Amino acid sequence: MAFEGRELRSLVGEDGSLSILLETVALGDPADDEVIVRVEAAPINPSDLGLLVGPADIASVETTSGGLRFTIPPARLPSVQGRLGQSMPVGNEGAGVVVAAGAGVRALQGKRVAMVGGGMYADYRKIKAREVVPLPDGVTSAEGASLFVNPLTALGFVETAKLEGHKAIIHTAAASNLGQMLQKICLADGVPLVNIVRSQAQADILRGIGATHVLNSTDGDFRGALLKAVKETGATIAFDAIGGGTLGSDIVQAMERAAVSRMTAFSRYGSEEFKQLYIYGALDLSPTVLNRLAFGFDWSVSGWLLFPFMKKAGPEISGRMRQRVLDEIKTTFVSNYTKVIGLAEALQPDVLRAYERKATGEKYLIDPSIG
Repeated sequence: MAFEGRELRSLVGEDGSLSILLETVALGDPADDEVIVRVEAAPINPSDLGLLVGPADIASVETTSGGLRFTIPPARLPSVQGRLGQSMPVGNEGAGVVVAAGAGVRALQGKRVAMVGGGMYADYRKIKAREVVPLPDGVTSAEGASLFVNPLTALGFVETAKLEGHKAIIHTAAASNLGQMLQKICLADGVPLVNIVRSQAQADILRGIGATHVLNSTDGDFRGALLKAVKETGATIAFDAIGGGTLGSDIVQAMERAAVSRMTAFSRYGSEEFKQLYIYGALDLSPTVLNRLAFGFDWSVSGWLLFPFMKKAGPEISGRMRQRVLDEIKTTFVSNYTKVIGLAEALQPDVLRAYERKATGEKYLIDPSIG
């Protein structure tokens, strides 16, 4: 049985424009190891926005007959050279009901599943059966739609810290859904966590779920408070969702200053305590600025992505992470949404501006059945 439905796509043109289009696509019968899922819920994560609007200037948005069109500033064009002329489906993860199943996976027919693999902003998604997870009884598609990216990333941060021998973590943009999950994990696992936020309201969210160390980066005494928290926790690893500016530099510098305060003899090379900053987001698109001479010489700054980490961690750790998410889907890994929108609504300029802000506490969910 063939299925026809809409699919949200992002296209970078040869002229340096970016277009978001809602296209009609037809799905053929699933192969033996495939299923077709009627999508009922798909979250809008910052990682989705990286593909959907990428480096486009949001202020340049204009409505076209097929969707929306933006200008990409020339300085940002090199980051999308590899996708020129390609119409790409968007949406990392989602959930829905299996409406067709291949011969080898008939048992999934009619099941409500969560799935990951791109192209989730659609009415229907054909996907390999290995990329779906049947949801426990009583779990809705909205509850299961964010089963992968945020929960596994939060768990991945803790696993990374443990594997690399760090005893405490620093996290920025910490009041997000992901940040709240990380705080709950760290409380349960006994891992000290330093949370960095940008407002008092965000700090209150984290303190409300038991956070001990919550710092507001807009406070005048932020750097002093950061140093104090690093000394108290012994944090030597950080995960930064901001990316641009000097915040990452401030964090590594605080780690170094805390380490130096524990030294018994001066070294012109700084401390021998290794300090790791992972940048995993780009809430600030400006360049990352590092005051490297304040770090000593035993440090690293690099990127962190979930799926490369899971490949490196191996099946045992990855399997344990996935099982924990299923076990705690209604507690630790609850995602809160402020608005549910339809596929067509996602192309309204005012709605796009709202979810593109990536504001803490403003998470959007797409339900294609709305329209």
